[in-house]
Amino acid sequence: MKRFLVIQTAFLGDAVLVTSIVEKLHVFYPDAQIDLVVRKGNDGLFIGHPFIHTLHAWNKREGKTRALFKLISALRKTKYDHIINAQRFFSTGLMTVLARGKAKVGYDKNPLSFLFTRRVKHLIGDGRHEVDRLNALIEHLTDASRPLPRLYPSDADRRAAHEHISTWTHGHMEYVCIAPASVWFTKQWPEAKWIELIKALPADRQVFLIGAPGDSAMAQRIISASGRGVDLTRELKLLESAALMEGAVMNYVNDSAPLHIASAMNAPVAAVFCSTVPSFGFGPLRENGRVVETTEKLDCRPCGLHGYKACPKGHFKCAWGVEVRSLIS
Repeated sequence: MKRFLVIQTAFLGDAVLVTSIVEKLHVFYPDAQIDLVVRKGNDGLFIGHPFIHTLHAWNKREGKTRALFKLISALRKTKYDHIINAQRFFSTGLMTVLARGKAKVGYDKNPLSFLFTRRVKHLIGDGRHEVDRLNALIEHLTDASRPLPRLYPSDADRRAAHEHISTWTHGHMEYVCIAPASVWFTKQWPEAKWIELIKALPADRQVFLIGAPGDSAMAQRIISASGRGVDLTRELKLLESAALMEGAVMNYVNDSAPLHIASAMNAPVAAVFCSTVPSFGFGPLRENGRVVETTEKLDCRPCGLHGYKACPKGHFKCAWGVEVRSLIS
């Protein structure tokens, strides 16, 4: 029996996308043990996951360095056939090097990649999707076909989502989900635009606002100003939100984690791209997903891979230039 270790301790969306190679490894090695390392907070995505043997969560709040070596100590208890590092940072490189494994693969941009047994080129903006870049890490073990991410809400997760649907739609009303927040300000469509969108939606559709508990204040402001909507940011766990999105007639999101959750659930999605661009490789993966962005040619867009706390130019035209009608047409 082969033993795989997959490492991805970046943001929530990255944790969703790395499920694509977990899925593919399971297809090619159905009897293998697949362990996964994620950052604490993202581990809720993998509760009850059918293909993950052991889930390790790096709890940086315990003290980043202390928690790192505590995690490495736990990883060293297993001897892996293949360690797959899906990140480009020193900390995960250290995990890869110090964990016990016959073969260690990662991106060439990792500062410790010279100690890996296999290095893969990592390029942003070459037109490839992130799942294709991830597949490059395991192509030598599988094949060149594109892997797709997938999440597995439990029956309890689906019941929790259904309770909200039944309560607020009375069992016969269609609904949409809106995830208005992003970690990065310049990747976040302005609140005024979300308010305008909600006002433009058909009156016979319930509106659920989803996200992290910290997004509740924004959700409440949007609901108050638009005159409609239900704030579920404090009500739903990650997989419950995924189950809710799966049944929506549309999910409206930024270039952020909910976009990738929609792809993993094969849920319809309209993604607003503000300062970033789809060519970075983080767009929708399914036929029922689409990108909405400004049609104005801006010499400052994209201004960065992740975004900023404020528009570097001060005008934020990449966001204000996205028309509401382009989302609902």
